[in-house]
Amino acid sequence: MSEIGSAIVVFALLLVATAIGVGVRPLLPEEHKAHETVQLVQLVIGMLVTFAALVLGLMTASAKSSFDTASNDLRTYAAELIEFDTTLRELGSAADESRQLLRQYTAAAIASTWPREAAPGGDYPRNLGAPDDLQQLENVQLGDMLTAVGRQLRQLRTQDSLQQRALEDSLTQYRRVVDARWKLIEEAHSSISQPFLKTLTFWLGVIFLSFGLIAPRNALALVTISLGAVSIASAIYVIVDLDTPFTGPIVISSTPLRDTLEHLRR
Repeated sequence: MSEIGSAIVVFALLLVATAIGVGVRPLLPEEHKAHETVQLVQLVIGMLVTFAALVLGLMTASAKSSFDTASNDLRTYAAELIEFDTTLRELGSAADESRQLLRQYTAAAIASTWPREAAPGGDYPRNLGAPDDLQQLENVQLGDMLTAVGRQLRQLRTQDSLQQRALEDSLTQYRRVVDARWKLIEEAHSSISQPFLKTLTFWLGVIFLSFGLIAPRNALALVTISLGAVSIASAIYVIVDLDTPFTGPIVISSTPLRDTLEHLRR
């Protein structure tokens, strides 16, 4: 489910739970509206609110940590690409074709990963489209381009020991680039447990149901509860969006890869 969809569902469920509480309250016997009963309900609600707030805080911190990790790993990936290109330069003209393919790969990766942003200039495949799964960041065609770079390197024939050493360094760096790419692909996938998120939504529904049972029946109380539902829904929105760092309004910046592309074109 999308970030906006998750927030809307949570918001709607909380309002429905509140409406159920408001509708059920007049049907309760008088002994259920006694002061002692209301105090007990308030104590239980306080416990649930504290627990839900703790869980929401931990989920937000975890999602932000995952987002920052993916952002840092993208910078590392960009640095690995630059270092890979530097080792290719040591091979001289024999690696010109590999360097050109690496530049095309980087430009195509930017265009497909951030389709809402301006595509880089230059000559590269522009019909790759978005990743096969936006939450996994995997694009088979992009992977084939990177694989072709490694295949070209393995087919090179060195002229002396110095060039052989440069080729070995290039192959080692190529392996590091591939590993960094797959790490990003794995981190792009959402790590939030859907059963856990549904359970948290149920807890929040119970809380707002209780709000509906004990809240005074006036406009201010209903507006306050609605604002609380909006706040909770927005928190869920932020959590889900941060947990998918390459989709939604909150995404990792493409600047590191764009800077890398500029370096590769020098």
